[in-house]
Amino acid sequence: MFRVHPAHPGDWWLYVTSGCWEAAQHDGHGVEFFLAAPRDEWLNLESLTMNAYYHCGPAHQRLDVGHTVPIGRPWLDDSECDHYLVSLPYPFGPEFEICKWNGGAHAQILWLLPITTAEKDFRRENGQEELEARFEEHAIDPADPKRASVA
Repeated sequence: MFRVHPAHPGDWWLYVTSGCWEAAQHDGHGVEFFLAAPRDEWLNLESLTMNAYYHCGPAHQRLDVGHTVPIGRPWLDDSECDHYLVSLPYPFGPEFEICKWNGGAHAQILWLLPITTAEKDFRRENGQEELEARFEEHAIDPADPKRASVA
């Protein structure tokens, strides 16, 4: 697990898994996850570790884009966000998403984006693309635990 300090005040803390790829890869393709947060908090490490452990278990537990995962508590503080949406790493662009190395093996880096129960339900009824369009329309700060739901 990597814990990345923000480069500038106000930037996000990043938590990134290391080892999911190797534990759950198939034919040279695997996945790693990251979580963005407004501050350094042990709960972020706990959440990322739990999701990595789940993903690396039996094959039927593999997480992928569009899956939602219940957190079981508010993400941080008294946040309404109580689920993670597995998403592409939009804030960092496509060059962040795929990590390739010799022999053609690669890891796809996916985002654990904190969302509310209402947003999870909206995604189930309307699709991930519609939910992500709402995020963009409302210009959410995805690392703000106090952000309002878009659903």
